[in-house]
Amino acid sequence: MSVGRGGRYPAELRDRAVRMVFEHELEYPSQWKAICSIAPKLEMHPETLRVWVRRAEVDGGQRPGVTTDERARIRELERENKELRRANEILKAASAFFGAELDRQSKK
Repeated sequence: MSVGRGGRYPAELRDRAVRMVFEHELEYPSQWKAICSIAPKLEMHPETLRVWVRRAEVDGGQRPGVTTDERARIRELERENKELRRANEILKAASAFFGAELDRQSKK
């Protein structure tokens, strides 16, 4: 259930905080009230915890959206696509250069 890319909070704390919200949300009138109660106890801003909870809900299939794994795969494919486009541009430039060179040689 580890969320995010690291940063200020260790993954264990993130997991624990999200688990606490899920375990105690029924004791509060809303999930947001649970988040606002739990976040200060763990010395974090409620919005930080809310984002983690939403990400965990998406990853768990409880909320629609792109999962963490899907998001990582999309980033990987976008990076690969960028590299392939760059390689294609290089190949096009090389092809044009060598094509022009062959034209010059054949006209001699």
